[in-house]
Amino acid sequence: MTKLNKEKIKKILIIKLRGIGDVVLSTIVIDNLRKDFPKAQIDYLVEAPSQPGLSGLKEIKQVLIFDRKNFWKKVSLILQIRKIKYDLVLDFFTNPSTALVTFFSGAKFRVGFPYRGRKYAYNLFGPAERGKYHSAVLHIETLKLIGLNSSYRQLYYYISPSALRVAEKYLRDSFIENNFVVGICPTGGWASKKCDPIKFAEIAKAVVNKFNAKIFIIWGKSDEEDAFKIQSLIGDKAMIAPETTIQELAALIARCKILIANDSGPMHIATSVGTPVLGLFGPTSPFMQGPYGEMHEWVRLDDLDCIECNLLVCPKQHECFRDLSIDKVLDKVNYLISKNNLLINS
Repeated sequence: MTKLNKEKIKKILIIKLRGIGDVVLSTIVIDNLRKDFPKAQIDYLVEAPSQPGLSGLKEIKQVLIFDRKNFWKKVSLILQIRKIKYDLVLDFFTNPSTALVTFFSGAKFRVGFPYRGRKYAYNLFGPAERGKYHSAVLHIETLKLIGLNSSYRQLYYYISPSALRVAEKYLRDSFIENNFVVGICPTGGWASKKCDPIKFAEIAKAVVNKFNAKIFIIWGKSDEEDAFKIQSLIGDKAMIAPETTIQELAALIARCKILIANDSGPMHIATSVGTPVLGLFGPTSPFMQGPYGEMHEWVRLDDLDCIECNLLVCPKQHECFRDLSIDKVLDKVNYLISKNNLLINS
């Protein structure tokens, strides 16, 4: 059996594809790797949308981009990786493509999950069990199994100074200093993961009435219609963000007192930038994909027989969100306020 030799590790590549939230959760390994390898070069391989949140992090030297649609770019990527001569590759995605990248990397130590048809690519393995650990914790458990530090729990998302300036100016022009600004974000990777606009508006109105909050609707390009519908349902008690880059969106989230969001990239960004978040869950598991960390909360309609169906499109009436109790949501918001010692001002 291969045993990791820490003294041989000078260059490390972390592979994590798919959504921005998935990549944010993988950053839990950064501090742990730096503890074991204080002088090592640490790089990332991600898809293009995740690059901005990593490129400015001081612990990351470079971010490589995986283009799943272009065969020749994949070949060029493998050649580039071989040229860099990584000593340790951590493939936290472990699909057929990343298995090939890892196998041909030339790295002496190659870590992945023992999935059928892909074990050939690795000589060190993370947990075999699926669905046992929260997605962030799965990375930590992998480090444990290969004998590395696993004590740190911080997530990261880089926000550039220019994005912070844009966010601060917009919020300064839209709210007064003591406003209790609650962000709501209708983004969601699947249709079934997205709380209906009418429900989001009900939640927002209740938060305004109970906590004297100012509602700030934060959205991405795919959510523009929902965002403006929510604003129209709330009325003049809600401000809507302008169109932003992902960096500016992250900066706006970082300046909210609380974020209420679907299971999505922005939800995980909130956890990494220190904004208390309430995750709204229906088809996905909050135990596996919920907001990570003690300062956050999630809510769902537990007694629904089809809860956590994992279907991309709801075959029913989206009861998991439409029938969610407003009182239950308000209780969670109140708990967020209490445990994070947030001050509510006029």
